Amino acid sequence: MSAQGPALGERQRAAIEERGPGPVGVTLSVNGEERSLEIEPRVSLLDALREHLELTGAKKGCDQGTCGACTVRVDDRRVLACLTLAMTCEGREVTTVEGLAEHGELHAMQRAFIAEDAFQCGYCTPGQIMSAVALLEEGHAGDDAEIKEWMSGNLCRCAAYPHIRAAIRSVRDGQRR
Repeated sequence: MSAQGPALGERQRAAIEERGPGPVGVTLSVNGEERSLEIEPRVSLLDALREHLELTGAKKGCDQGTCGACTVRVDDRRVLACLTLAMTCEGREVTTVEGLAEHGELHAMQRAFIAEDAFQCGYCTPGQIMSAVALLEEGHAGDDAEIKEWMSGNLCRCAAYPHIRAAIRSVRDGQRR
């Protein structure tokens, strides 16, 4: 045994204590499909979706939970994927913007965003759409002030807010079914 043998073991133990355990198996139900992956316990849902499952709709904007670009739904509740550990979503249904379309047909909110020109650069659009769908299902679209308040967690650097509200109103009013 070399003189470095025990020291190497100690360094490995120290590294494990510092960074945590290695990868673990996780099965996520994403957009109605069971997906198994090996990830470290601290991997965010956003990184699991983008880097491990190649679902790039949810965007990494601030990575601090302040911009809303990473908004997805977990068990029909909107969450910020950058602040949610992927492991905590095991046994729950995760829906991303890619999962909104059914049978090749865009969701009404997706169609409304196109019709109302509710995006410019498009970076925030997936998170905006996911929040807008949730907003309607939660019953928080009574008027523009309420829409503005309940969408306030989703930032748009291009300031397409009037068009976003118009898209939400059009779906709310049944114009984009």
